[in-house]
Amino acid sequence: MLEDSAGTSPSSGEKSCGGCPDQPQPYPSRQPEEWEVAKSLQGPLGQPGGSRLVGGSYPQKNAEILSSQYGINLFLAGLLLMFAWAVHAVGIRKQDLLSYLITIMLIQLLWMLWYISRSYTERRLIQEKDTHAGARWLKCGITLFAVITLILDSFKIGYFIGFSNCLSATEGIFPVTHAMHTLLQVYFLWCHAKDIIQSFKTLERFGVIHSVFTNLLLWTNGVLTESKHQLNEHKERLITLGFGNITIELDDHAPQCNCTTTLCSIFSQGMYYLYPFNIEYHILASTMLYVLWKNIGRKVEHHHQHKILFKFHGITVGTIFGLIVLISTIAVVVVYLIQIGRSKIKSELALTMFYLHAVSVLTLMCAAGIVALLIYRLEERSMDNSKNPARKLDADLLVGTASGSWLLSWGSILAIICAQAHPKYTWYNLPYSILVIIEKYIQNLFIIESIHREQEKANDDIKTLQIVTVSSGSTLSLTPSYKEIYNGAADMDNGKFPYMFNGNIYMRERSGGDGFDEVRSQASSPVTHSTSDFSLYSQNSVNNKRRILKNIAAFLFLCNLSLWIPPAFGCRPEYDNGLEEIVFGFEPWIIVVNLAMPFSIFYRMHSAASLFEVNCKT
Repeated sequence: MLEDSAGTSPSSGEKSCGGCPDQPQPYPSRQPEEWEVAKSLQGPLGQPGGSRLVGGSYPQKNAEILSSQYGINLFLAGLLLMFAWAVHAVGIRKQDLLSYLITIMLIQLLWMLWYISRSYTERRLIQEKDTHAGARWLKCGITLFAVITLILDSFKIGYFIGFSNCLSATEGIFPVTHAMHTLLQVYFLWCHAKDIIQSFKTLERFGVIHSVFTNLLLWTNGVLTESKHQLNEHKERLITLGFGNITIELDDHAPQCNCTTTLCSIFSQGMYYLYPFNIEYHILASTMLYVLWKNIGRKVEHHHQHKILFKFHGITVGTIFGLIVLISTIAVVVVYLIQIGRSKIKSELALTMFYLHAVSVLTLMCAAGIVALLIYRLEERSMDNSKNPARKLDADLLVGTASGSWLLSWGSILAIICAQAHPKYTWYNLPYSILVIIEKYIQNLFIIESIHREQEKANDDIKTLQIVTVSSGSTLSLTPSYKEIYNGAADMDNGKFPYMFNGNIYMRERSGGDGFDEVRSQASSPVTHSTSDFSLYSQNSVNNKRRILKNIAAFLFLCNLSLWIPPAFGCRPEYDNGLEEIVFGFEPWIIVVNLAMPFSIFYRMHSAASLFEVNCKT
């Protein structure tokens, strides 16, 4: 098999084969495209066919370090400004925070416009792409979140119009700027998320890292706003239940005037149901931009890229069970939000219902993950350890964001152990917290191993390769090797593989029925068919394993979406069971929850995205 070398194709689009090694050609009259890709890399630097500058060279490494430090300082400055506003620091107003966010969004807008215009003028040049970055399903997901974010911006504009008499102008400018930023950024990610930037690298590093931390700051701002709203609702429930031993002060960031329209209450309440989607939009955008930043100046390793397609066929069982979990979770969340805070008895019943449902779901997820890992132990497949920024980021995010819910779970376990009194419903919290730790441990292992496993090189539909011997006085042998056929040495795009039997040209065509292939002669010589099966696997066993893995991935995908819903829409027993607040104190535990909960919420959405990819690759 010939492997592609890391080189840039000629800008004219013509492909040269001057540097191709000499070897037997199975179809001399036609040069397959796969064999034309190997080119001589002896040209001067920066020229077609020439070797590239290595991204890790000394000047570029300095640029990477400088740009990352710039981004971190940009983020820390904004983070401190948000903290000062949240604690009502003297001299820090909301318009100061919004002015900072507007400024960095405008800078990113100018950079994206410059990059898009420069890319348009150089559109005829062949640019390297990272085929692993910016998957289509990921772009569709971020587009959906962006649409809901635009609805949120329209609600903020309507809210500003209603309270325009007492709100700063920045509160009206911010959603307008944010809407423009969202529209252009989604377009930018659709068109350029796969780019591997090889020109203006130092400048582009600063532009991309600025975009990464701008989205992280907008994510933090959304988390802070949504957390303050959830905390206020929790305090109101505590006041209703008569907790007099906890000092409770409601946040007073509400406008100090009356609304001039009748829709202000709809806007103010509706915004908080849309914030979870806005939060997910910005964190997904920051991860895609981070991969773009890591790819700047990267030397690409060329290899055959399998198309990842989603097929619903064969995952019916996993989908049905997953939908049952999803529907039951939505029902539990609705009942929980209605019952919690109404009375002490109703609150305890709501908590008990939540814990029992969560324990059941987590137990099923643990069992599914263990079965998948056992199947992997029975299979022999090599791991793909090639450099891949997108895959490495996925693995790091899974482990990093899981630590948020692990922190909450260990806090709950410690509170149960140390508490003096144990209401009945708190005992359900113990298995729930333990299962959260175990389930994420197992699921992370399953996902990370799945995304690192090499895909099968053979086509999914091919069960057996039939070798046809041609009789014209003597038995003839197959010219191309078995590996060449399956490693892309022939033209696989059309489903046909040209090769020769003793000078006669034959084509192997894919059949649509049982998946068996036939070899047919294009010559008019008499042919006798005698088959010799070369088994790639014990096919029935392989199909069954893959079917089970696909159903497990589909089930875990829907379960993670289900477990994303409760904390994202206000169903947070960490606030409401009261045991942790008694042991650790109200304010310390609330700080822990507000810091850890955003990572826990993001973990579920990121896991769902990763499991969707696993399902497509399996």
